[in-house]
Amino acid sequence: MAEYHLWGVLDELRSPNYAWVDLTHSLDNNSPVWSGIPAGSVELAKTVYDWGNEMLDCLIQTFKFPGQFGTHIDFPGHFVRDAALSEKYGVHSMMYPLCVIDITAKVKEDPHYAVTIQDILDYETRYGRIPADAFVALRTDWSRRWPDMGNLSGTDENGADNFPGWSVEALHFLYEDRGIAMNGHETLDTDASELAAAAGDLAAERYVLSIGHLQVELLANLDKVAPAGAVAIVSWANIDGATGLPCRVFAITPRI
Repeated sequence: MAEYHLWGVLDELRSPNYAWVDLTHSLDNNSPVWSGIPAGSVELAKTVYDWGNEMLDCLIQTFKFPGQFGTHIDFPGHFVRDAALSEKYGVHSMMYPLCVIDITAKVKEDPHYAVTIQDILDYETRYGRIPADAFVALRTDWSRRWPDMGNLSGTDENGADNFPGWSVEALHFLYEDRGIAMNGHETLDTDASELAAAAGDLAAERYVLSIGHLQVELLANLDKVAPAGAVAIVSWANIDGATGLPCRVFAITPRI
């Protein structure tokens, strides 16, 4: 019957033709967090109600963490004063066609590499035009450096960061010419570190959030996802007023 069509779709997605891939890092009290976050901001799974209580025999925990913690989503108000926060984005902002642009070979040669418009055009030559309302993720394999904060930052002997990322020009092209909905990456920040240092700002991240779009940082396992043809599900807690939240992201992908 027509009303049961989605059940058939779900059965197909659970078939051996597809893989379900978790794109998030697991979190604990020792997970990396930006150095500017005050000490004591992370306290996961603290037991506040333990087994053996006479009122009710059960276990209850509390969780304290910054909005920008682990694999997380950023809302515009994170970088733009008085811009939209989490309550403006609901379930219709949680599922997308997924495109994965792989620049791992270039990152091996240059850890500061910033994706270019030509990289995007080369991707499209092979896989077709990036669809409107897509989630475009940048694969660098930087996620393999988790959970070493120094390694994630690429911190050198002078204390400077060294990692790849997006260029403003590439993001302009994706949002303005291709009409994508969201971008994501494996690194700590949107901007390639050299570009951020030259600009004195996270200009690429500021651009994305200033035009009312969302991004996901610190993705994982993009090497297990087909470059085109997958679907991404980005889910976060229904909390009002958040500038960002740890999120669970997964892909349903044709097997590769």
